Amino acid sequence: MFGKPLSLFKIFGFEIKIDVSWIFLAALITWSLASGLFPEYYKELPASAYWWMGAAGAVGLFMSIIIHELTHSLVARYYGLSMKEITLFIFGGVAHMEKDPPHPRAEFMISVVGPLSSFSVALLMLLIRRFGEASGWPVTVNGVADYLLWLNVVLGVFNLVPAFPLDGGRILRSVLWMWKKDLRWSTEIASQIGSGFGILLVVMGIALIVSGNFVAGFWWFLIGLFIRAAAQTSRTQFLARNLFNTLKVRDLMVRDPVTVPRSISLEQFIRDYVYRYHFQAYPVMSFGKLTGCIFVRQIAAIPRDEWSAYTVGAAAVPCSDEITIGPDDDANKALDIMTRTGNSRLLVVRGDQLEGIIALKDMLKYLALKDENTNVREPT
Repeated sequence: MFGKPLSLFKIFGFEIKIDVSWIFLAALITWSLASGLFPEYYKELPASAYWWMGAAGAVGLFMSIIIHELTHSLVARYYGLSMKEITLFIFGGVAHMEKDPPHPRAEFMISVVGPLSSFSVALLMLLIRRFGEASGWPVTVNGVADYLLWLNVVLGVFNLVPAFPLDGGRILRSVLWMWKKDLRWSTEIASQIGSGFGILLVVMGIALIVSGNFVAGFWWFLIGLFIRAAAQTSRTQFLARNLFNTLKVRDLMVRDPVTVPRSISLEQFIRDYVYRYHFQAYPVMSFGKLTGCIFVRQIAAIPRDEWSAYTVGAAAVPCSDEITIGPDDDANKALDIMTRTGNSRLLVVRGDQLEGIIALKDMLKYLALKDENTNVREPT
């Protein structure tokens, strides 16, 4: 969403990451609960109590989404799909699958378990709330439990809407896939419904804003925009996975990339390369061999009046796996690395030899050309 996600912790072998946008969401949720929802339902509590309840509600939302996505990941692993990480972003979370489910039953089971887990958490919150009321727990604790109960009910119901890429949309895709035996056609239909649902939410949001309900309208508007974009992005990712699965990195790379000599000064590097090409990272070469990489962000840590004293070689760092790939690797692997790291260009290397660069923009152009000509073939 807004750049490289932050890694938080690992559970059951899955790495939990958080998009920077979730920090904004957590603050907004806390404020909304502390200043709106909880004061409305629980009168005459101290202001500090409302803020503690708001913070607890935001943490509960965070955990509810993790549980929801974790169940997707565990079932996907059962069906042999590689699941390495879960990323939380501004409107929920996503479990990263490196390929599509092997058959409609797997798609159905992976999708349906998410809403079921949310309903299970809601039931648990109901039991906790009733126990708390019977035991005389503070109203602040029971209030948060009640909020999380209804939050998970809404989360489960909303995800059952048959709008791809929501869980309900994936369930719909599995049914269509089972019926027509055509995964691409099923994805197209489910994506169109998802996009249409997103537009409907946008219209509803605008109507609510015009009628005076700005907060609710604003949320519906944003969620609608997100679902429409997610539906289109999921369709593109599906087409990309199946197209690039037939190609190697060498088929899409540029063979004569811009390289930087390690002997030039940082001042010359900025003047002759950064201002000219506007890339964020450059391969550093010496006598025809790759010796490292230099990132524009590194220069910010060096005072400007010292640029002439530093060489590129002195500032360069080793090229990590996050920015390199082999020429014989599948193009899908390059796309996965770009998606995971946020790097739009990867160096194609073999040993200490730089063979080329593969760029996301070139891959997307190739995908768009194939899609326009309807030459992309998907497995059924």
